[in-house]
Amino acid sequence: MSTSTLLELFVAFMAACFALWFVALGKSVTSFAPPARLTALAPAVKAYLRPGPMASFGLLLLRLTIGALMIHHGQEKLADPQQFANTYVASLHLPFPLFFAYAAGFSELIGSWLVILGLLTPLGALALSGTMTVAAYQHISTAGFNIYVLELVLLYLGGSLALLFNGPGRFSFDAGIIPAVLDDMSVVAASDSTVSSGDVGDLLAIPVPVTHSPRG
Repeated sequence: MSTSTLLELFVAFMAACFALWFVALGKSVTSFAPPARLTALAPAVKAYLRPGPMASFGLLLLRLTIGALMIHHGQEKLADPQQFANTYVASLHLPFPLFFAYAAGFSELIGSWLVILGLLTPLGALALSGTMTVAAYQHISTAGFNIYVLELVLLYLGGSLALLFNGPGRFSFDAGIIPAVLDDMSVVAASDSTVSSGDVGDLLAIPVPVTHSPRG
């Protein structure tokens, strides 16, 4: 299967996911009772996804740059995975080198798309960071601390880690979808707590009849 076919399949899959996600957002979430810990983390998640406008614009540029360039490396690996396995993976003495060659190629290809779109960005950034960490280790183990060999890998690694720790910014699917879901979950949690407190009050107000038996 060619790399272009894989890209077309992935884009079609992501488009279907977007459609299903937006349909799900139009429905009520009252059937789902979120745990208290999840609703307590909502402010931190919103701050992670929605920094200031200038910071979001910088993160957008970083996402597009890292993602667009890393796609090229994923395509190269998937174009000839056996050659990549023999050249790079075998030097790490890992079992099943062809499997890890495919894993690296798909991690870079799919992770790049997730980073570009800003959809599940931490997972995409984690995938790219993982492959670049292994690549840095491979370069160090074979060529030592050669800056001319390591500089590109470390730039990719640093950019991916920056996205992982700072989030995708406002201009992303994550920032548009996840805060809305968290708001709905907070409304559900608040309504559930109101209903629970009302039930308790009703229970406390129930009169208890007391009967006295006449003495003989």
